[in-house]
Amino acid sequence: MKIAIVAGSNHKLATSTKLSTYIQKLIAQEGHEATLLDLYEAPLPFYSPEGGYEGHEALKAFKQALFQADAIVLATAEYHSSISGVLKNALDHVNKDYFSQKAVLSVSSSGGAIAVSSLTQLQTIVRNLHGINCPEWISIGGDQRKSFQPEGNLEEVEAGIDKRIRHVVGSFLSLAKQLSAGK
Repeated sequence: MKIAIVAGSNHKLATSTKLSTYIQKLIAQEGHEATLLDLYEAPLPFYSPEGGYEGHEALKAFKQALFQADAIVLATAEYHSSISGVLKNALDHVNKDYFSQKAVLSVSSSGGAIAVSSLTQLQTIVRNLHGINCPEWISIGGDQRKSFQPEGNLEEVEAGIDKRIRHVVGSFLSLAKQLSAGK
């Protein structure tokens, strides 16, 4: 399967992006093609209904990766109990043609204990784009973020967090496989 992972941060050292990289590694270990779309590395223009984005290579690559994906991972930091502005802007550029009947995993990183508000909002957006929300999600916060911060080592993710991430990624891949088989 082809999986698109959207790292929705405009912070170079975002823990949500490092978590996305870790999820990409786990998906690849399961034999799937995982493409990381880092919105810091490839920023998108501000969305406007008037368009005018012809020739914007990052937007073209973003849309192509989502359209060709069998499933999608959306990762964000939680800002003021919401998703990041750059992720919302990116999602405003697409419609149901990019998400319809695809499994979508929501992932968030928060400076606080957990990031439930941003995950709930992501799931609402996914429903409106006709995607299929994975019934599980990943939220890391507080001390759980240590392995995913700049000085952290992805080879040494704390065992309990690693077990949870692997479980959720497995559940997501199972859902994605079921939905892909039905197409």
